[in-house]
Amino acid sequence: MTTPSKELTSKVAIITGASGGIGSVVAKRLASDGFAITVHYAGNPAKAEAVVAEISNAVGKAIAVQADVAKAAEVEHLFKQTREAFGRIDVVVHSAGIMPMLPISGGDVETFDKVIATNLRGTFLVLGHAAQHVPAGGGIIAFSSSVIAKSFPNYGPYIASKAGVEGLVRVLANELRGRNITVNAVAPGPIPTELFLKGKTQAQIEEFRKLPPLERLGQAEDIAGVVSFLAGPDGAWVNAQVLRANGGFA
Repeated sequence: MTTPSKELTSKVAIITGASGGIGSVVAKRLASDGFAITVHYAGNPAKAEAVVAEISNAVGKAIAVQADVAKAAEVEHLFKQTREAFGRIDVVVHSAGIMPMLPISGGDVETFDKVIATNLRGTFLVLGHAAQHVPAGGGIIAFSSSVIAKSFPNYGPYIASKAGVEGLVRVLANELRGRNITVNAVAPGPIPTELFLKGKTQAQIEEFRKLPPLERLGQAEDIAGVVSFLAGPDGAWVNAQVLRANGGFA
């Protein structure tokens, strides 16, 4: 873990799944917005440290913390390390997730359980800790997916987990009534990350590109801009919502 300055920072954000994909771009965007960043990663310290180095070289502050979001003790460690490093937690962005593709009829319960553990149990744990630490004026942002509306074959476990995420977000917003903390979800459309591209042919990718009326795949920067809005003062009146940033995909 990279050691930051001991000076307390004015704004701090935890970004889960920040060692790659959309999460890394979100981390760099919020760093440019003035947040000190905890770059959470599951299993690749080199990639996480590369994100930390990029933020630090741009005169930002960042640390890397490893945790399995499906394990309560490790999520607690993630929040503890952040508070020890920066003194506070203002925004939590939960983007960590997995997306193995499998048919419901295959009966692969082991993989289904892994998806639910990471995507849904992980969200439950991260949001629960966020609710304990984020102060008034802060924000909690989870990641859903616009693929929920499409019900594509082989997306069953993933869609089930993300539908649960949207339910948790709305319930937590109500549970935090009176505390002036926003709780929202961002539901990206197709973004050409490693998670999205894995197992897809070029023809399948081209089909996804044509689905939105804008006829392009989104970019991680498109989603980072939405997260920046929700995490900043301009998003303070948006609460208990799912923002479907998808170019009209669904």
